[in-house]
Amino acid sequence: MAVGTHGESFMETDPPASRPARPGSAGGGRAEGPAGREDSGRDLAGLARIADRIRGAVESVIEGKPKAVRLALTVLLAEGHLLIEDVPGVGKTMLAKALARSVDCSVRRVQFTPDLLPSDITGVSAYNQELREFEFKPGPVFANIVVGDEINRASPKTQSALLECMEERQVTVDGTTYALEPPFMVISTQNPVEMEGTYPLPEAQRDRFTARISMGYPSPAAELEMLDAHGGSSPLDRLTPVAHASDVRELIEVVRRQHVAASVRQYAIDLVTATRKHPELRLGASPRATLHLVRAARAYAALDERDYVLPDDVQELAVPVLAHRLLPTAEAQVERRRPEQVVAELVRRLPVPAPGK
Repeated sequence: MAVGTHGESFMETDPPASRPARPGSAGGGRAEGPAGREDSGRDLAGLARIADRIRGAVESVIEGKPKAVRLALTVLLAEGHLLIEDVPGVGKTMLAKALARSVDCSVRRVQFTPDLLPSDITGVSAYNQELREFEFKPGPVFANIVVGDEINRASPKTQSALLECMEERQVTVDGTTYALEPPFMVISTQNPVEMEGTYPLPEAQRDRFTARISMGYPSPAAELEMLDAHGGSSPLDRLTPVAHASDVRELIEVVRRQHVAASVRQYAIDLVTATRKHPELRLGASPRATLHLVRAARAYAALDERDYVLPDDVQELAVPVLAHRLLPTAEAQVERRRPEQVVAELVRRLPVPAPGK
C-alpha cells in the first residue's frame, strides 16, 4: 500500500486559494498550529475512539466478519445506505440490527412483504374526529436507522416509497414535505438465491445504495465461537448503545472535512468512466456513484485516523460501491462474468496517480 511512502504527497497539494477555509485555518490552507493540524488530529482521534466502540459492539454479535463490519460503519459515516445481499442464515439482518442497536438513536424495522403499501413506510394522513382535521401519522421511515428486511419481496410501487427519502432526506405525503432527522440510514437485506415471489430492485433504487456487501460463510473457528456465544441466548439481546446519535452527527462532520487531492478525485472519475466504456457492461456507473465512492473513501480514511484520502482507499471500496450498479451484457452473462470481476480488473488496469501530481 501507499500509506507509508506516498501518504504525505496526497495531503495538501491543492493551492490554498482554490479551496474554502477550514475551521481553525487562516485563508484556504491548513494552519500548522494548535488551531489547525492539532484540532484535526483530535477530531480524528475522537472519531477513531467512538468508531472502535461501535465496531467492537457489532463484532460482539457478528463473529469473524471484521471487513463487513468496517464497510457498514464506513457507509454510516459517509451518510449513505447499505444493501446486504447474501444467502439465508449468514447474519444479514443480525448485522443490520447490531449496527442499529450500537447507536442510541431511533430504529425501526420493516419486514417487506408483497402486500406492504407505500403508506406503511412513509406514513399516512388520518382524520382526527376530535380535532375535525387530518393529522399525519409518521411511518417507520422517520427513524434514524431504518432496517428493511428482504426488500425485494415488496412490490416496485412500495420499493419506490424509499426513493425520495434515500436521496433527499425528506418525505412528501399529501403535498406536504417532512424533513428527516440526521443521521439517516437505510440498511436493507435481500436474498439472491430464492427469487420466487420477489421483485428485483430497479436500477434507480440500487443506485441509491452507497455500497453492497455480502457476508459470506464464517470460518470454522468463527462458527465455533458463534456456537459458544449464541448457544444459550442471542448476544443481540445484551447489546447496549455505545454511542449517541449526536456523536454520529459530529463524526459525519469530521468525515466531511477529509481532504481529497485533485489527483485522487480524478482517479475516482477515471475509474467510474471506465465502467461506462467497458465492452462487457451495458450500463456503467452513474455520477452519483462517483460521489458515493469519494464520500466512502473519506470515511474509510478517517477510520484509519488519516485526514487525507489515498488511492488505496478508492481501490479498496471500488467493488462494494460500484459493482451493484452495473449491468453486464448478454455475452458477459453467458460467460458468467460478474460486475465484481470487471471492477476488480479495472482497478488492476488503471494507472494509480503519482504522489504529488
